[in-house]
Parts: sequence; structure tokens; C-alpha cells
Amino acid sequence: MVGVVLLFVGAVLLVNGMGGLGRVDVRSMAIMNFMVGGLALVATLLQFIRAESQADFFGVAQFFLFTFTYLYVAISMWWELDMRGFGWFCFFVALTTIPCALMTFDGGDPRFGSFWLIWGVLWFMFYLVNVRGVDFGKLLPYTSISVGVLTCWVPGLLILTGRW
Repeated sequence: MVGVVLLFVGAVLLVNGMGGLGRVDVRSMAIMNFMVGGLALVATLLQFIRAESQADFFGVAQFFLFTFTYLYVAISMWWELDMRGFGWFCFFVALTTIPCALMTFDGGDPRFGSFWLIWGVLWFMFYLVNVRGVDFGKLLPYTSISVGVLTCWVPGLLILTGRW
């Protein structure tokens, strides 16, 4: 499941980055966010139903961070809502990535520990843009694309093909 979700998170970050560069319409971006958020919702709910241990539920909570991100973006874009609420959610998620990274470094794959820190920086950038009004120019769209490709799309493909 991780590989499938990562593959499509890579796709949505690519589309969102292109949207930030003005190459994709906002409503078109929203559709991709709905699709990836919906996929993540189904996958995460299945994991939730199957969860038996504290570690399983921690994994479910981690997946919900992504699920709610893309559904929040989709709804906000589609209905042209104020993005400050999304920005505060990103602040919460950015802080949450720190224990996720520490737990992953402690007992899991150190590559994913690093990914959690990278994802946390991206979520924090979205907080800064949407709540604090920071203008990163093209840095944020290019960061979204880079993070999507390097920490989601490529690892997702490697996981799915058994080459991770």
C-alpha cells in the first residue's frame, strides 16, 4: 500500500507544483487532489480496519496526515476558500513530522526518517505561505515538484517493483 500511495502523492505534488508555476488551472489541481485524497482515504481506512497494534494505528495516523492534506487542498481550491485554515493544518502536520521522523529513525528505514523531515519542511513552507504571507516566489512550486519526485514518486515505483 505504501508504494501505491507514494506514487500518487508524487503525482499530486508534481501537479500542484506546476499549478504554483501557473501551468495548471486551480480547479484542475483540485481534481487531482480529490483523486489522490480519495485514494489515500480508502487505503488508510482499510489499514485502520486491519490495525491491531499501537504501531499499526500510528501508521494509520501517519497516512491520515497525507489524506487530510490533499482533501483539504481539494475542497479549499474547488470552493475558493480561505487557505489560512489549511496553513494552520500544515503547521500541525509539520510539527507532527518530527516525532514521525524520530520514530522511523529509531525502528524503521532511515530513508523514511529523512523523508519525514523533508516532508515536514514542505508542510512548514505551506504554513508560512498561507498563514504568515511569506512569498517564496518559484521556490515553493519547485520544492513541491522536487519533494514529490525524490521522496514519493521514485520511492513509490521502487517499492512497487521490489527494488527498494
